[in-house]
Amino acid sequence: MRSGGGAAALASVALVALLAAPGSSGIAAAAAAPAVAPPAIELEPRALGILKGSADALAAAKTVSFNAVVGEESPSRLGPPLLYTSRYQVVLQRPDKLRILSPGDGPATEFYYDGKSMSAFAPKENYIARSDAPPTIDAALDQAFSKAQIYYPFMDLLDADPYKNVLNGLRVAFYIGESDSVGGVKTYMVAYANDHAFVQAWIGVDDKLPRRLRAIYRKDPAMLRHEMDITDWKLNVPVAADTFAVPEAAKKALPIPFERPDAAAAAKP
Repeated sequence: MRSGGGAAALASVALVALLAAPGSSGIAAAAAAPAVAPPAIELEPRALGILKGSADALAAAKTVSFNAVVGEESPSRLGPPLLYTSRYQVVLQRPDKLRILSPGDGPATEFYYDGKSMSAFAPKENYIARSDAPPTIDAALDQAFSKAQIYYPFMDLLDADPYKNVLNGLRVAFYIGESDSVGGVKTYMVAYANDHAFVQAWIGVDDKLPRRLRAIYRKDPAMLRHEMDITDWKLNVPVAADTFAVPEAAKKALPIPFERPDAAAAAKP
């Protein structure tokens, strides 16, 4: 996703702890797992059409807002995995405005981007990290990750071209069927996989919007599951200009470096 000792380092951890990549446990395990042969390429046109339709609906929207609840499995000391959840409230305005609020579980965090700068705010701890930012949402999120390890499980949905993320390394895509049990709407169920993950998606039949995503990292020997339910979609609804402004309370917070939580340790000889 410089300077600063104990307090600043701890604050930085508080800001990004909940923003670390979901599935990080799976990624770590994958690094130690033996290589697994990738699946043969098998792309069903119907599945690709559903995925592209969903991506196109998101890409065409000038404003987008939704709520997401993310469930992430993590190994327990007894063996069976525990499930940890986090909640997000997202509003964006293309090409250069974004706000992400995460009220819990864990420390609350807020992220603001206005086309010129981005800020990560921890309201309970009263810390804020600021950085200059590039002029698009895609580039700003890339920079937030490279500089400070700030990551959200729905980042692909925020891209200007979400379909390119689906196509990247895609090897398998197939249609499963219909469901009326997710999100209160009828959905298509599709599955797709690349060299890294297997994903099942529930996508609205009428509005073409993703309602649930469920992923397993292919090289994770524990096969831990990562699930996201997405609700309260609003597309092309006018958004107040001050939505993306850092709140007054945050402006009075203690500033800390916009950097990785382990930056201080990495800087030591």
